[in-house]
Amino acid sequence: MRTLPLRVIDAAFLSPTLRRVRMTHAHAQSLPSITPGSHLVLSLPTRGGIRRNAYSITQREENGAFYEIIVRHAPTSRGGSAFVHNELVVGTELTASYPSNFLALESTARKILMIGGGVGITPLLSLALAHKTSRKALEFHQFCTLPEKPAFESLLAPLGAGHYHVHTSRQALDLASVFSRQPLGTYLYTCGPIGMMEHVRETALAMGWPEGRIHQESFGSGGGEAFTAYLARSGISVAVEEDQTLLDALESANIAVSCLCRGGACGMCRTAVLEGEPDHRDHFLSTAEKASSQWIMPCVSRARDTSLTLDL
Repeated sequence: MRTLPLRVIDAAFLSPTLRRVRMTHAHAQSLPSITPGSHLVLSLPTRGGIRRNAYSITQREENGAFYEIIVRHAPTSRGGSAFVHNELVVGTELTASYPSNFLALESTARKILMIGGGVGITPLLSLALAHKTSRKALEFHQFCTLPEKPAFESLLAPLGAGHYHVHTSRQALDLASVFSRQPLGTYLYTCGPIGMMEHVRETALAMGWPEGRIHQESFGSGGGEAFTAYLARSGISVAVEEDQTLLDALESANIAVSCLCRGGACGMCRTAVLEGEPDHRDHFLSTAEKASSQWIMPCVSRARDTSLTLDL
């Protein structure tokens, strides 16, 4: 996979838990062009080893001078967000993947409805700003903690008053009411905690929304029970901790797995399962493929029991 050398040119705290980082090409070249919704994977030199985390590009300077990302400090961080918040400084050089996009904006949409949770705002923000320029209808609902509310309101302010709403509790928004008042031709985009996204999706489907008009973006598995992955061809076992993805555990054991999005969308890391039942959390495998238990997306999915045997 091609890599991109980057250098941090600005880092600012939007709140105690949110940090905005701007990066330019380390060799003063123009950065690759992107489309709204694009992301890149940063290799972060944490004290526990290299961590590869995917981050949405919230802004790109028109002349290709910089990319901007926003990173939330996770309380259970295994090093990635902690490194960005505590150790990354102006001048830090990092290696990244070339940008990819698996959440393209639907150009035929009559209206875009967006529901974000926490740092899930990041892939939605660039889509919303791009959609705004098309002068089509837009409605954005963002959930966050009370201390983070001013930061999120500032990020959404360019959308214009009346187009965005920031909520500090789930009870503040009646999803059924929101979905029922949308005009035909509305597309739904959601990103945030897995529980929130599934609630949004299930509510929309129950109200008759076509599945093809519901788009989700994920940044990880959300954790779960620890389990062991047995690698049939390698002849080794790999422990996967409660707050660790299967992909992270495999990489820590020096097992090479092709990956691109690290969010269960691209399909690059699809791995054959020989024994055990996966806990599927991806947006790539079909319903039939998930039911067969023959495949797993290790970037986000886990084991339903104490072990899985993989064809690795």
